[in-house]
Order: sequence, then structure tokens, then C-alpha cells
Amino acid sequence: MAPALTESAPVQTHTLPHAQPVSKARYPDGLRTSGQHNPDYSLLRPYQHFPQKIAGPTVWKAEDYRNNPERWTHVFSEDEVAELGAAADAFIASGAPLTGMTKSSFPLPTLASFFDTVRKEVINGKGFILFKGVPVQEWGLHKSAVAYLGFGAYFGYFVSQNGHGHVLGHVKDLGEDPTRKDKVRIYRTNAKQYFHTDGADLVGLLCIAKSLEGGESDIVSTHNVFNTLQREHPDVVETLATSDWYFDRKGEESVGEDPWYRSSIIYLENDPHGSPRVFSKIDPNNVTSLARFNSGPNALIPPLSDKQKHALQVLDETCSRLALHMILDPGDIQLLSNTHVYHARTAYKDYPAGSVDDNGRVRPRRHLMRLWLAVPEDEGGWKTPFHDSNEKKRGGIQVNDNPPICPIDAE
Repeated sequence: MAPALTESAPVQTHTLPHAQPVSKARYPDGLRTSGQHNPDYSLLRPYQHFPQKIAGPTVWKAEDYRNNPERWTHVFSEDEVAELGAAADAFIASGAPLTGMTKSSFPLPTLASFFDTVRKEVINGKGFILFKGVPVQEWGLHKSAVAYLGFGAYFGYFVSQNGHGHVLGHVKDLGEDPTRKDKVRIYRTNAKQYFHTDGADLVGLLCIAKSLEGGESDIVSTHNVFNTLQREHPDVVETLATSDWYFDRKGEESVGEDPWYRSSIIYLENDPHGSPRVFSKIDPNNVTSLARFNSGPNALIPPLSDKQKHALQVLDETCSRLALHMILDPGDIQLLSNTHVYHARTAYKDYPAGSVDDNGRVRPRRHLMRLWLAVPEDEGGWKTPFHDSNEKKRGGIQVNDNPPICPIDAE
């Protein structure tokens, strides 16, 4: 059953320059990930300009959906699965590089119009949907990845997720130490992830295999959280809206870039002619991992203040209190908008190595494929106070001139 839908995206009210053309020998779709940057500070708005309360379809409560999965779930029909599968088979037969995937190279005659409707809802409505029924076990990793990338092309432009240029991420426990927050990305561990946003406009997760226990998803309306904080902790909202937060690049920076960037956690859209919307960019692990730069006699940036530490704590506690819980099964695709939905993950435990199921098959370890998708403002994306707001592949992580890579199995 299709989710409830809202109006289409507003017409853009201003323009910013596009990125310069790049070599298709290195970037097969002709596009380069922009990366993380400082905002244009002249476009940031002070707390006094923020609304006291947000209304509309982006504001939702967990109780609106907890017992009504038909409002946020779409189960792929047999015909829809067949259409996705046929497009994947045709793309594989073409021999085209996965990093060159576009809508035109992955035609979906029936699903295209439905995906366009869902896209508008995800960008401008409640900001999330759960698709079910991708036959990942039948298709295997390669075909599942191709179908998933083709699916993603209908919602945005995939951007690099790390300094290696990976545009298909693999969320699985690689045995890295989650306490080494200055070096380790938490998605490569089995640790809990606090409420955060990812580094692109949309994030998709395709579940390939579940864990023995845990690893479940929590999401919350950023705008419901904002309204709650404005009532209960307006001082926290002001702290979050102040651009004195530093974010760790964790070694994934280009030559000449600082190993951090400075910004705020909540923003107002850069839309002088409309009603600017509140959006957020935050990963607590990239805020609390900067001790090597903000402590000692040679500190380069200030440490977190008591007000900032308090704001992070209150933000996560409020998100946890208001969150909608969901469990992803193999073949599920969770698609979220980072602009106005925070998400988190519980810690998890994998099956013991070599354990088998009732049919004698070795149980795989928890594995999700991740896409980061950019939606530029002239294609319906939110109007951000960043110089790359109108670039097709805004956001993501770009290190030097590293080309995109699409690993099928693991990083």
C-alpha cells in the first residue's frame, strides 16, 4: 500500500553555481561528490529568526505510525520485483560501470512515476518510507546491489561515503574499536549509534542479513523534536543554532583542508523569499572526537563547552523519548531524509562464526548496504546555506580527486 503523500516541492527562489565538468574517465556519470564544507556564514540565521513552532507534514509523532505500518510501508508486488530484476539484469549485461548508474541507464517504466511521488513525500513530507520484498537471497549480492543502485537513482544522486570514494557503503561489524572515535566510523562496528544525520540529503539502507540480536532502527521527526525543545529547553535550541560547533573529518580531508569544519547543528533554509524551514546536520561522534585538537597547550580549536555538552545530552534524550522503532528484515529498504529525520541504531550481536540455520546453511553476519543520495535545490532539494547547494552531488565525503568506487561485498 502506498504511503500518504504531500504536495510537490516548491519552486526554487535563488540559484547558486554548479560544479565544473569533470572527466568521465574518472567519474563515469560526469559528476563529482562535493564533500563537507563550512557554510557560508553570511547566510546563517541567528536563533531569534527561528520559528517558535513548526507545523505541517514534516511534524509527526511516533504514535501516529506505530500501529499503522500501512502509512509508511510499501511491499513490492511480484510485478514490481520483476521490473526491478529485469532492469538489473539488463544493466549487468550492458557491462556499464556501476559508478555510472543513472535513471536513464536503469529504466523502470511502471515504477518510475510511483518513485517520483514517493520522492516528493520523503523530501517534503514525513521524510521516511520502508520498502519490503527485495529478494536479496535469491538475487545474491551483485544483482541486489545493481537493483539497489538503480532504485536509488530515482531519488537522488549517489555521493561518496568515505575518503576511499565508496558510493555503496556496507554497514557491518569489521571488528574496529568504537572507542577510537577520532579514527573509526561507528557504522563499521557493532556499537550503538546515537541519533544523528548522515552526510547527504537522503540515506537508504538495504538489509541483506540481520544480526542475532539488536541492530534495530529508531527514527524521529526532527521538527517534532524542535517543537518539543522550544517548549522545554529553548536554551538548547539556541545553542544548537549557534555556529561554534566543530566537526571532525576523521582524517578524511583533502590537501589544504582543515581536519575539521565549523558549523551549527540546526539551520534555517537559505530562502529569503519563502518561509524557511528548519533542518539539521549532526553526528555526535564527529563532535566529541576532537580532543587531539581542542585540548592541551597547543589546542587549535576550543573544546566543547558545558552548554554544548548539555545540548547534546538533551537532544539525544528528547529524540529517544519521541522515536518510532522499526526492525529491518532481509529485503527491506529504509529510505530517510536527513534534513528533517534523525535516526539511530541499537547495539547488536552477530551470530557466532560458523553457526548454521535449521536448513544447515551458514548464517551470514549482519549486513546492510547503504546509499547516500544528494538532491540539489533546483531538483526539489532544500535550500542550504552552503556554496554547493545547487550541485547535483552536494555533500558526501570527497578526498582530493579520488574517483567513485562501488564495492559489492564489503569495505
